[in-house]
Amino acid sequence: MNGPGLSGPSEKGQSLKKAGVSRTRASFWEAARIAIDSLNKNKLRSFLTLLGIILATTTLIAVMSFVQGMNVYIATKLSDMGSDGFRVVRIAFIGNWDPKKYVEMQRRNPQISTAEYHFVRDHATMLRDVGMETWKSVPVSFAGKTMTAVDLEGITENIPAMSNIEVALGRAITETEVRRHAAVAFLGNDVSQKFFEGRDPIGHTIQVDGVGYEVIGVAKPQGSVFGQSQDKFVMIPVFSYFKTYGTGLHNEIQLMCKATDPRRIEEAEDEVRMLLRAYRHLRAGQDDTFTIFASDTFAQAWQKLTGAIAATAIGIVSVFLIVGGIVIMNIMLAVVTERTQEIGIRKSLGARRQDILNQFLVESAMLAATGGLTGVVIAYLMTVLVRNATPLPMEMPIVSVVLGVGVSAAVGLFFGIYPARQASKLDPIAALHSE
Repeated sequence: MNGPGLSGPSEKGQSLKKAGVSRTRASFWEAARIAIDSLNKNKLRSFLTLLGIILATTTLIAVMSFVQGMNVYIATKLSDMGSDGFRVVRIAFIGNWDPKKYVEMQRRNPQISTAEYHFVRDHATMLRDVGMETWKSVPVSFAGKTMTAVDLEGITENIPAMSNIEVALGRAITETEVRRHAAVAFLGNDVSQKFFEGRDPIGHTIQVDGVGYEVIGVAKPQGSVFGQSQDKFVMIPVFSYFKTYGTGLHNEIQLMCKATDPRRIEEAEDEVRMLLRAYRHLRAGQDDTFTIFASDTFAQAWQKLTGAIAATAIGIVSVFLIVGGIVIMNIMLAVVTERTQEIGIRKSLGARRQDILNQFLVESAMLAATGGLTGVVIAYLMTVLVRNATPLPMEMPIVSVVLGVGVSAAVGLFFGIYPARQASKLDPIAALHSE
């Protein structure tokens, strides 16, 4: 038994353990304080030391911000088909451009026809909806004002809903108006603002390439894609469009399809492919004379591109990090030399090798992490500037900030090991007598 005022072995062990934890905490915070003081006293040297780390972090976060922005952009802007939609067009290239193949497809692929639209609509079992559209650029006039390069779209009545275009005023085109070739128009927001700002456009007649159309509705604003407005359009019934412009090769027609189930979109695409091949009498082994693409086609093409961008960025960032790490190691070796007497004094006062090692490791890591934080700030300012001054989408993900600072600190730790070990191995007597 233990007498009064005496401690047993277990109590002594707990006391030593607590003392060890306190010593470790004190050592860390002391090392952090010394590191901050060192950074403040040598601002220019610290900045030059961190230049490689700053460039690496800025590059990494800028690339990740661009990729993230483009991912969001493609999901919300470039593809209006949704997870259950796909298009059938005469010619399309998503990804690598091949001029020879394009010329061959122009020669081989006939225009999609209204008869094929009706054939697919009447025979497809895995589609909940199918629409037809075509377009061209035309001038639009009203009350002495003219707007050039307006997208005139000939549509079936279901195209606005399939393209996620909502009605802001009035109504959209109806099936009866499509079937009867009615002279009615559904306006994009830019066109409405140009001719009818501050007043109701419904019932007025606009001149579309010299032909009069009665305004029946206005769409909600959709914004822009890469700086190009998506609201500069006029929609008219598709057969009214054909009545004016015909259905020749100069009027590209495309089909927009919606699968009955997003999980079976590939089966729906195969069914439409089979129907069109049968209608065109294509034999087994012959290439398709049309192109089918869905939302995931954009995503797959973008993933290939981002893979190349990421590989290039990783190479650049790696070079910057290695250069920055080597500079940090050399600077820390110089710091060890400058503070040899300080190390000797600390050791003579009872500092352990681990305390000295921790001090310089913490200082090296904090130095690099400061460079990482500086890179984050620069990358954020670049992201805001590019997003506001150009059509390029930029969106900084939180993970890029954590990754940038974390990698920077890790580089500081790794390249700080050698200088820290050199400092911890110094003989206190020799250190005290150094000049």
